[in-house]
Amino acid sequence: MPPRLNLASAFRALSLRSTTPAAGPGISQPLLSQKLAAPVARRFYSDNLTPNSNNESSSSSQIASSPGQLPPSSSSSSSKEVGEQQQQQQQRHNEDNLDALSRLEMVAYGLNPFNARKEGHKYGLPSLPLPSELHKDHRYDDVMGQITRLLMKDGKLSKAQRDMAMILNYLRTSPAPKTNPARPLIPGSPAPHFLPLDPVTYLRVAIDSVAPLVKIRGFRGLAGGGRNLEVPAPLAARQRRRTAFMWILDAVQKRKSKGSGRKMFPTRVAEEIVAVVEGRSTVWDKRAQVHKLGTATRANLMNSQIKNFL
Repeated sequence: MPPRLNLASAFRALSLRSTTPAAGPGISQPLLSQKLAAPVARRFYSDNLTPNSNNESSSSSQIASSPGQLPPSSSSSSSKEVGEQQQQQQQRHNEDNLDALSRLEMVAYGLNPFNARKEGHKYGLPSLPLPSELHKDHRYDDVMGQITRLLMKDGKLSKAQRDMAMILNYLRTSPAPKTNPARPLIPGSPAPHFLPLDPVTYLRVAIDSVAPLVKIRGFRGLAGGGRNLEVPAPLAARQRRRTAFMWILDAVQKRKSKGSGRKMFPTRVAEEIVAVVEGRSTVWDKRAQVHKLGTATRANLMNSQIKNFL
């Protein structure tokens, strides 16, 4: 059932305020610039609690009119100084308002209201042309960007980026690896106890250390009797890293699963990367096998038929 409407209480809640009469045909309204130029009381962040100059002059006249008392000279001079400070402050506010209105008019006409030479920039303008590392497509490390896209499945780049973030977090929080002298890391890599401080460098060192230098190409029928003639071929930097990481993914698939969940796959990849740095991964055996086969088949490069293909 709807509540009863009490008209008396409703009218009592209304607040009636007197309004100024509208401008008639014979009354002219002041312009906006005249309103701003006139000294009016304004309210900003807080009310001005200092008394007005009119009140101060009236109070000083009352003190002077009282019998037997004379106004001190110090109080009159201080009141004049306060009045001058208020007038200067009001004038500054009026100038700021006029400046803001002029800028709004420039915006309305489609002009730029800010002058870069006069206003200045907070961080300064970059020098042109921009370097390649400032481009949005090159804002990440090249190795991390390539490995992230190798992790991607079915075009789900955002999921691959989350997996890469989990891998880097695992490398950052893991203890310092214990390297194997029989399987040294790539020359120029930092000390093992510095690797967890920079997980991107950790990932780069692990992949570049097991990346093969060559690949084995087979030319059908050139060995005689329909057999393939195997020839070593050099690899570029991106090809070497792609081959090394595909070997790491094959080793990850052979690892024993520790459970299910979206964190299990990146955890297994990170564990395999740590095993590569410590020399415990089977990827080192694949690299040694490819290099051994390339050394054995390098004599095939002198074949006269191979020179036509290379």
